[in-house]
Formats: sequence, C-alpha cells, structure tokens
Amino acid sequence: MRGAGDMRSTVGAVSASFGCMPGARVISVNRGLEADLLIGGRPARSAIDKRSATGPVEVGPLGLDGDTVADKVNHGGLEQAVYVYSREDLDYWTEQLGRELRNGMFGENITTAGVDVTTALIGETWQVGTAVVQITGPRIPCNTFKAWMDEEPRWVKRFAAGGRPGAYLRVLTPGTVAAGDELVVLSRPEVAVTVAESMLAFYGDGELMRRLLEVEGRGTQWDEIAAQVLSRA
Repeated sequence: MRGAGDMRSTVGAVSASFGCMPGARVISVNRGLEADLLIGGRPARSAIDKRSATGPVEVGPLGLDGDTVADKVNHGGLEQAVYVYSREDLDYWTEQLGRELRNGMFGENITTAGVDVTTALIGETWQVGTAVVQITGPRIPCNTFKAWMDEEPRWVKRFAAGGRPGAYLRVLTPGTVAAGDELVVLSRPEVAVTVAESMLAFYGDGELMRRLLEVEGRGTQWDEIAAQVLSRA
C-alpha cells in the first residue's frame, strides 16, 4: 500500500508522459440517477451508483449528460464536474477487499486504463474524446462512500491511506466521450503537485499545501482549504 513517502513525487517521476500515452484510454463512461441510500443508519439520497453508458456521452461544464448529483453542497459543480478513476486502482482494491469491483463502482464518471491518475498533476489538462478537462483535486472519502461500500470497516481511513483517490475534473471545452476514446495529456503546470500529494495537503501537510497554492489551474476551493490547514500548521 502507498504510504505518505510513496505519494510524494517529482515531475520526472510521474508516469503519464506528455502527449499521447500509448494505451491510455477510456474504458467506461458511467452515469447514475439519484436513489435512496442509508447513510449512518439514516435515510438519504445519493447518485453514487454509476452504470456504464452505451455510445458517446455529452460532457458539459456541470458533467455528463444524464448524470445526477444528490449532494450538491459537497459534490458536483464546475470544479468537480467529472470524477475519474483508473481500472488499475479498482483492481488494487479488488485484491484488498476480496470482492469484484465493476467499472463505476466508486462513483466515477470515467474509468480509465493505461494512465496513473494518482501521479497526474493538479492543473494538468487532458483531451478525453472531444472534451478538454483539467484536474482540480482528489476525491476525499466521505460517509456516503462508506455506506455505498456496505460499511466496509474503517473504509474512509482505509481509502485515504491507500493513496489512490482518483481525480476531479473541470470541463474546459465541452464535447463527447465514449469507451475506447484515447486520453491525451495536453499541458502541465510548472509547479508540480500530484493528485496523491494534494490529498496529503488536504489532510494537513503544510509544505505541500503551500506548493499547491502556487499551482495554476488548481481548484478554487483550495484557497479556503489552505486557510484552514495552514492555520493549524
């Protein structure tokens, strides 16, 4: 399992080479409808149950056409329009949990293969299908995720410690995306903070947080999060 030391990296260590990455592709595009879900024993609503779509799907500033967001306070919006997770990381958790995890199981809108999402950079831009997207931050696990995972023991802490958070994307150029589309890295920011490192920053690493504040293209929420983290540093 990746620890804090493993999650730190330099630009030279990131696995996704600039431009077209051989084999980097979308293997599933996933959408979900709002439905009932018990969260902490209480009735609630969630759209975390994402299922594979057939054919091209429109991607706009607020995400995938036909997808829904129940908790609009903590999910969705311009800065978290699309959530991407890799098949390789789903396979890691399949081994850890001893259960099959289908594409979309973690609530991701796009399941990828051939790209290490964890070592991609905050502010990095991709072309996915005909859409252009930008990485804004990591997924921070919550009680909804824990409930969806059938109350896996210590799931929130376990997922965070696993160092494979997946990434939220903002949509810079609307387009369409479908299973089989290539994923191409278009640009990277000069200041390098990986998706995994940004998760460490969220959980209190002041050094990484200060560096993250220098990243062009970071999610706008980072300024507010940084104020809280650095006040405790």
